Amino acid sequence: MEQKGVQLDRETFSCSICLDLLKDPVTIPCGHSYCMSCIKSFWDREDQRKIYSCPQCRQTFTPRPVLVKNTMLAALVEQLKKTGLQAAPADHCYAGPEDVACDVCTGRKLKALKSCLQCLVSYCENHLQPHFESTKFNKHKLVDPSEKLQENICSRHDEVMKMFCRTDQQSICYLCSVDEHKGHDTVSAAAERTERQRELEVSRQNIQQRIQDREKDVKLLQQEVEAVSRSANKAVEDSEKILTELIRLIQKRSSDVKQQIRSQQETEVSRVKELQEKLEQEITELKRKDAELKQLSYTEDHNQFLHNYPSLSQLSASTDSSSINIRPLRYFEDVTAAVSELRDQLQDILREKWTNISLTVTDVDVLLPEPEPKTRAGFLRYSHEITLDPNTANTQLLLSDGNRKAERTSQQQSYPRHPDRFTVWYQVLSRESLTGRCYWEVEWGGGRVGVAVAYEDISRAGDSNECRFGYNDKSWMLYCDTDSYKFWFNNIKTRVSGPGSSRVGVYLDHSAGILSFYSVSETMTLLHRVQTTFTQPLYAGLCLYPGETAEFCELK
Repeated sequence: MEQKGVQLDRETFSCSICLDLLKDPVTIPCGHSYCMSCIKSFWDREDQRKIYSCPQCRQTFTPRPVLVKNTMLAALVEQLKKTGLQAAPADHCYAGPEDVACDVCTGRKLKALKSCLQCLVSYCENHLQPHFESTKFNKHKLVDPSEKLQENICSRHDEVMKMFCRTDQQSICYLCSVDEHKGHDTVSAAAERTERQRELEVSRQNIQQRIQDREKDVKLLQQEVEAVSRSANKAVEDSEKILTELIRLIQKRSSDVKQQIRSQQETEVSRVKELQEKLEQEITELKRKDAELKQLSYTEDHNQFLHNYPSLSQLSASTDSSSINIRPLRYFEDVTAAVSELRDQLQDILREKWTNISLTVTDVDVLLPEPEPKTRAGFLRYSHEITLDPNTANTQLLLSDGNRKAERTSQQQSYPRHPDRFTVWYQVLSRESLTGRCYWEVEWGGGRVGVAVAYEDISRAGDSNECRFGYNDKSWMLYCDTDSYKFWFNNIKTRVSGPGSSRVGVYLDHSAGILSFYSVSETMTLLHRVQTTFTQPLYAGLCLYPGETAEFCELK
């Protein structure tokens, strides 16, 4: 009974991690105690999560608790050691559910220290001694304790499997080699292990080399992240500075216009008031003169009348009537009109240039181009809103729906003369330039239409092929008919097969030099792909045939 009490005491003062008596014992906030080195090692493995737990009760702590030696517990452990009670078999020497038990022990089994591949038996420290003391066991192979020793026994012949069949790629016993594996390529398990070990080392070398390569790649990518961040920060800083200067310039011009208007207002009002005062003085003088003449007209003395009349009848010079003619001016309304015109021009410039800026930003590609999307949803990630430029439209093309739709008409449109206009071919280009990755869709009435892209410097005036989409090296065009397609570039026609559809999708990866046309219905079918090098930004274009309409779709 006394021995049982000793074992209970030993359990009380044992570390549940190393299962030995506590060394430098520490008590954590939940009340459980461990060796200081054991709990430190346990928590070191949890550093990545920054959440630390008790190995027994699993209570968690954040931040990591500070460990302080429990001096009272340490003294008790030392006292326990001095009594010699540690010599009694401790519970941690016995095999638990997760341990490999000694096959020789009877009753409560101890933990196995080694397993013998020759005996196919696991031994505790005591029962293992004959393997060290007797020369009969010199050739026995001892390994770490294993529960899988029986897997080394041939289920057919109940023999140890010491051979390997390369033909069937399995371990076999000697009887198997002369029975069902007769004639097969067989070697000893040790020889096969040696061969596989060499392959393993080669594989490890390859893996280690790949690890080194990937670590270099990770370092390179980190450098790219830092470089991209530096460049982006500088671009933001420079852009803010430039745009602030632009805003300051507009504010300065606004102040100048306001000052000029007020100055001119003051000048004109001063002139008008000066003339107004002269007229009011003249009116006062005339009224006084009229009163004197009226008084003279009442004089009954003829001589007196005749004496005073000459001096009273003379009038002072009148104000020049031409100076008070009010001209039919709109005063400062013309200034408002001029400022409005400037605003419209700036809006046009900003709309066009802002698109270029935005596309330039999205064109930044650190890594290799992404593969072309496989689904319409994938393409829609790059959807781009496109509007048509009225200044490029042939005069028989009517634009509508916010300049997204074009219709070929027999009536000439009243467009102003412009150097960008196609004068002969019934074509129109987009207002926006296209770089980076873009996707858009064109829907037409079902007749004939040309869906194109072109450089800005494509010729416009005349009927030569230099002006016609697909007939020069500055434009690419997919000709769409009701039931057929043709692709044109540099005056070379390529027949294209694909399902008929009234909608065509166009995918552009400018930096990768990819231009793809798709038939769009319930599914997307590739019609034609171009792989080239684009040297300039591109513009989307339409070529319309009689009675046809086409529009750039709004993509959600």
